Amino acid sequence: MNGLPSLLNPWSAAIAAAIAVPALLILYFLKLRRREMAVSSTLLWRKAIQDLQVNAPFQKLRRNLLLLLQMLLLLLLCLALSRPVANFTPGAAKLSVILIDRSGSMSAQEDYNGNKHSRLDEAKRQAKSLVDSMSRKESAMVIAFDDSAEVLQPLTTDTAALRAAIDAIQPTDRKSRLKLAYKLAEAQVKYYPEQLRPNDKPTVFVYSDGRVSDAKELSVQADIRYTKIGHDDTSNIAIVSLSAKRNYERPTEVQVFARLANFGPEPISTDVQLTVDGQIRGTATDLLLLPERWNDPGYKKTPEQDKMRPKDSVDFPKIELTTAAVIRLEQMKKDALVSDDAATVVVPPPKAMSVLLVTDGNYFLQKVLDAMNLEHPDTLSPVTYEEKKPQTYDVIMFDRYEPKFMPSSGNFIWFGALANGLKLKTMKVGNETATVKDTMVLDWKRDHPILRGLQLGKMYVGEAIKLQVPLETETLVEGFKGPLILLHREGRSTHLVCTFDLLQSNWPLRLSFPIFMNNALQYLALGTDMDVRESFPPGATPKIPRTNLQKVEAEKGTPLKELKLDGPMGRRIVKIPETGDVVLPALDKVGLYTLDPPIPQFDKIAVNLLDSSESNLLPVSQPPGGGVATEEQSGKSRMELWWWIVACAALPLLMIEWWVYTRRVHL
Repeated sequence: MNGLPSLLNPWSAAIAAAIAVPALLILYFLKLRRREMAVSSTLLWRKAIQDLQVNAPFQKLRRNLLLLLQMLLLLLLCLALSRPVANFTPGAAKLSVILIDRSGSMSAQEDYNGNKHSRLDEAKRQAKSLVDSMSRKESAMVIAFDDSAEVLQPLTTDTAALRAAIDAIQPTDRKSRLKLAYKLAEAQVKYYPEQLRPNDKPTVFVYSDGRVSDAKELSVQADIRYTKIGHDDTSNIAIVSLSAKRNYERPTEVQVFARLANFGPEPISTDVQLTVDGQIRGTATDLLLLPERWNDPGYKKTPEQDKMRPKDSVDFPKIELTTAAVIRLEQMKKDALVSDDAATVVVPPPKAMSVLLVTDGNYFLQKVLDAMNLEHPDTLSPVTYEEKKPQTYDVIMFDRYEPKFMPSSGNFIWFGALANGLKLKTMKVGNETATVKDTMVLDWKRDHPILRGLQLGKMYVGEAIKLQVPLETETLVEGFKGPLILLHREGRSTHLVCTFDLLQSNWPLRLSFPIFMNNALQYLALGTDMDVRESFPPGATPKIPRTNLQKVEAEKGTPLKELKLDGPMGRRIVKIPETGDVVLPALDKVGLYTLDPPIPQFDKIAVNLLDSSESNLLPVSQPPGGGVATEEQSGKSRMELWWWIVACAALPLLMIEWWVYTRRVHL
């Protein structure tokens, strides 16, 4: 047991003692009032006469064993009422499983007994104290977890090996999950059945701040001892969302939007700085962030707090970027956790698309292509197309023409026609293509990148072909009599199919048509992520398609054997397999990673936390999934002593008092 016992309910015990102790003393100060009796001779009743002579309300307090015993008994009961407790450091069990959280929130820097270090360092210190308490017959194992779990030391009685395994735990920026760690602990224990008796359970010691995303899914056949790591009043500001996109009409302009959150106990103001390739391009000052814990339904705000007007988002609408760039957004106030103070996005250069239009003549399509200022817009007649068989264009558009030659891969837009040999087929009536006439738009996917911001409700179509649509084909625009625009992927090709002839509709005369064409070309040329490259969460393992590697190999003229991956985790060498795609190792830390040689779309990789749960540094008091919680910051458990006072002192004393009283009665 460590430290002096403390009282949980001292005032109730003091009030009870103030009432009961004087009441007991008064009973012993009072004298018995005896009943008067008439007798014939006082010689036989001399004793009664003496009692009557001295009969008075009070008497002098004499030494009395019963009074002493009753007073002690009363004081012990009052002490039990005060609920005395003692803190003790739980020692290791016969078979202990040590689980240490190494997720992003455990990197928070806090003050522990005058020393500032991370939560992970504090967890490791307390875990090593547990190892030091092991006896020779006790064994333990060490598992480190975040959203994965890893056995760092199998079950052993070697305390030096256990301490070395604990010291070897390195922090990551990943999310925190316990389910896999529990399953791994159960699996490891089953390898050592001789360590436990048939009905015994292992003891699992969890050192964490308790913010696991799978708390409701947890179950384990073990006794859980949870040590809460972290302070409730730790301040932290986090960037919880970041997006950037190019302007469709002005592709050299990029818009950046971000939202911040305050996970500390008090309102706080901060500044935000935007840099592009290391150069400051914008700032936002005096953002007022209210604590996220104020949004808890059980939290009651003061009138002053209700009047506060937060500003937790920032917008940089016009960042001019004519080339590829790395955009970094950073909040400038220092706090406990560094990994969520900044976020990065990689913006590719504006796509210089090469587009081919195959048509016998279409004024509207030609006009749209001319207005887009494309670098390589070409137009061919169907006859010339079949002769040249071109394959080097980013997008090929077929206007009312079914080609005999099709490239093996690419992006294609169809107007009133469709190639043969696809899973998406035109329906036939005899030898003629089946059509529907006089239809309008029923609905469209408003959130799709191609249709974003478009109003298509008044579009009219005079005639559209009927199609047999596979389940995997995506319908973008649905008409009253069938689909009007579809997105179909097959093999290494993507087909955007407009089932109608533009000249038999009013669409070319509407504002939505040129916007649609621009969106469609950007989408097909760049993919669904038109504006910025994907930002990965910590722990991601990006996969590089073999086709991307082949482009670099074709330029160099030699096959690639390895890639150099540089970033916050240092340099790592990635071996390239002879076949298949390349999977990069887990990117456990936030920041910017680069590949050498540069691989298209993977030359720079951004990893951001952007996780509200992991940035929330308020530790959880109750053990995730159930168990016994130890005292905050100390690794100590609390034991209430009132039962021991009653069982070991008050009850025996009551029996002694009863024995003395009965002996006195019979004497």
